Amino acid sequence: MHSDRSDSFDADADVDGQQAPDPAEAAFDALVDFAIRKIPEPFADQLYTVAFVVEDEPAPGQTPPGQLLLGLYTGVPRTAWGVDNAAIPSKISIFRGPHERLYRDPEARRRAVEETVFHEVAHHFGITDERLRQLQASRARPNRG
Repeated sequence: MHSDRSDSFDADADVDGQQAPDPAEAAFDALVDFAIRKIPEPFADQLYTVAFVVEDEPAPGQTPPGQLLLGLYTGVPRTAWGVDNAAIPSKISIFRGPHERLYRDPEARRRAVEETVFHEVAHHFGITDERLRQLQASRARPNRG
């Protein structure tokens, strides 16, 4: 008797034949979701036009030579005129692979994901990398008041 039905069994597939979610991917997605929820209200309210996505790795050509890209903002910053009607939607990509390679400790990874999300959100609000470095340096200096 001949049958078109396969008798093989895929332990990673669920009932509908879909792949079961990777626990590491789900855990990383949860870190990103948690970081997004920590964005303070005045800013969170203005992120309705931004898509947050988790990607495994940056696409070829996205990472500057000699650097490790943890996140990427693409779009028109809110400081640009007419941002609400921009032809290109804003997108923040958080890259799982580089975070996992650089931050093996779960707590360090959580902090790094939060910093990356906040960094990319800052770009959405028009803050440059140079200005972010200045702000970080001023936070690192002790308050001598």
